[in-house]
Amino acid sequence: MATVLVVDDSAVDRRLVGGLLEKDSELTLNYAVDGADALAKIEDSPPDLVVTDLVMPEMDGLTLVATVKNRFSLVPVILMTSKGSEELAVQALQAGAASYVPKHTLATRLADTVRNVMAVSSKQRSHSRLMGSMTRSNCTFELENDSALIGPLISYVQEDCTHLNLYDDSEGTRVGVALEEALANALYHGNLEVDSELRERDDSSYWKLAEERAGRDPYKDRRIHVSVELSRDEAVITIGDEGPGFDPSKLPDPTDPANLEMASGRGILLMRTFMTEVRYNDDGNQVTLIKRRNASGNSPQGENS
Repeated sequence: MATVLVVDDSAVDRRLVGGLLEKDSELTLNYAVDGADALAKIEDSPPDLVVTDLVMPEMDGLTLVATVKNRFSLVPVILMTSKGSEELAVQALQAGAASYVPKHTLATRLADTVRNVMAVSSKQRSHSRLMGSMTRSNCTFELENDSALIGPLISYVQEDCTHLNLYDDSEGTRVGVALEEALANALYHGNLEVDSELRERDDSSYWKLAEERAGRDPYKDRRIHVSVELSRDEAVITIGDEGPGFDPSKLPDPTDPANLEMASGRGILLMRTFMTEVRYNDDGNQVTLIKRRNASGNSPQGENS
């Protein structure tokens, strides 16, 4: 059983979030009415994950995120964002939050986001330290269009980065989230050519189309190509797909709070916030994620190239 602490000063919203998450029999839910209440509960008994609103009395979500990252680095925090809180949400992601879900998409996105972040965090907590003497690692992967391969690959990268002491535990979760976004983009938007805007309009149609295309030409034989180069100074992960690509120059600016609610900008924002640098090739079918040693990963100035 995993414990999730839901933090919101609105009783209605707490009930809404609780109702969405209690469908998962493997989750135990606790509640807090604001950041100060949440921090007291975390100090008493740290949960496995925190889901918090941003705008609250006493202690807001931004302060809560920064405090949890500093004092409880193994506890990831997911933000619930609403119209008007976009700039604060960007600051909270930069301060250490693991992901976010716009409130108007809670019904379709919250449970998946909680599961994904929980899985990444769990892998990070259970990493092996048997290869602590490793100084460099280089390898390549050619993945089928199977989402079941994403988790193990992320776990592999996290584990080796831990051996090399590239970052602390909380940054390991954030790097895992960035990799999950990049690999999912390569699979669904790249190889299977499923538009992210379809998920915004109709979640079930999005997954149905992805499943159909995974079994037919020309999509089924496409592969995801991953290169992982790790040293004690940096991690360089290049992820390419065999889809038609896109024009990287037309990506929305993910650092602009006005774009926080856009489906097409969510993954880009998370990757650029959590990694030191993010680069695209000219064809838009390959992305390189770079995480440098001791870098906070919260610089949003990664260049497209």
